[in-house]
Amino acid sequence: MSSIIHVLLSGGVGSRLWPLSRKSNPKQYLNLFKEGSLFGMTVQRNKVLCDHVMVVGNRDNYQLSREVLDSQGIVYTDIIESIPRNTAAAIAFAAFAANPDDILVVTPSDHVIVGEQAYQEAIETGIKKAKDGYIVTFGVQPTRPETGYGYIEYEDERVLSFREKPNQDTAEDFIERGNFLWNSGMFCFRADTLLHELQAFEPKVYAAALAAWEQQKGGKLDEALSKKIPSISIDYAVMERSKKIRVVATQFEWSDLGSFEALYDYLLSTGYAVDEQGNMVIGLDLYTAFVGLKNTIVVYTDDALLFVQKEKSQDVKKIYNTLDKHQSKLID
Repeated sequence: MSSIIHVLLSGGVGSRLWPLSRKSNPKQYLNLFKEGSLFGMTVQRNKVLCDHVMVVGNRDNYQLSREVLDSQGIVYTDIIESIPRNTAAAIAFAAFAANPDDILVVTPSDHVIVGEQAYQEAIETGIKKAKDGYIVTFGVQPTRPETGYGYIEYEDERVLSFREKPNQDTAEDFIERGNFLWNSGMFCFRADTLLHELQAFEPKVYAAALAAWEQQKGGKLDEALSKKIPSISIDYAVMERSKKIRVVATQFEWSDLGSFEALYDYLLSTGYAVDEQGNMVIGLDLYTAFVGLKNTIVVYTDDALLFVQKEKSQDVKKIYNTLDKHQSKLID
C-alpha cells in the first residue's frame, strides 16, 4: 500500500534575510514567531495529511532539522546533501528513497501559510490528482503585483505557462488579466511519475542523481558524485516541459518570507510594533528613533547591523554575495 510522504526541502540559506539568516542557522530555523520556527510550523501543518516525513537538507544544518523533529517525536528519513545541486536533484533523491507508488508532497520549509482548512483541502485535492498520474503544482491567488515571485498562467486546472519573476508593468498586467497565480514552489506526485519525467527531459540529471543516491551512506550523499549532477531547478527540468502538469488554485494566505519586506508585512499583521512612519526594529531592545526616514527596517545581531529601506529589501542578497565572495565569517 502506498504512503503519503511529506518531503521538506531545507537546503537554502535565506541570503535575503542576512544578517538574521546564516549558513549555520538559516531562516527556516529561526524562532522569530510565537509558534516557533518556520521549519517546525511546516512540519506541524503537514502532520495530519501525511504518513511519513523526509527532509532533504545539507551538511551544514541537518542537525537543526533533527532537533526540531526529535523534539516533536516524529519519525523521519534524513537525506543530507554534501553540496547543493538545486531542486531537481533534491526532489529526485526523495523520489529514489520512496516506493514507486508513494505520493510525495514536496514543500519548502521556510514559508508562512495562513488558513489551515484551505491548506488541507488544497493538499488533499493535489493528492487525488497525483494518484491519477499527474504532477501537481500549487498556485496562490495573488494579492498584489509582486515582482519577487514566479507566476503560473492557468485555465481551470491546466497550466498554460510558467513565468519568471516579472518587472512591475508585467506583474500589473498579470493581475489585471486574472488568470495568473503565484508559484508557491510546492508540488505533489507519485515518485515513479516524477522520475519518469525527469529521466525523459533531463537524463543527465537523472543518471547522476541516481549514481549519487546508490552510493549514499545513512542518507549522506558523496560529494564527488554530487558534483557531477547538473544544477537545475525542478521548474526548468520538469514543470515547464511535462504534459502531465496540473495546478491547484489555492485559497490560503501564503508568503515565502523571501525578503525583509515580506517579513515586515507578516510581522506587522501579527501586531509587531512600527513607528508612525512605518519604521521597524528587529532584534534590538535598545530604544531606537528614526528622524526623516520612512519604511526603514533596522536589523540587529551580535556581529552585524543592517539598515534597509523596505522597498529595497531584495537587494540585501547583494551584501550577502559580497561577503560570500570575500569568504567573510559574517555569513557562517
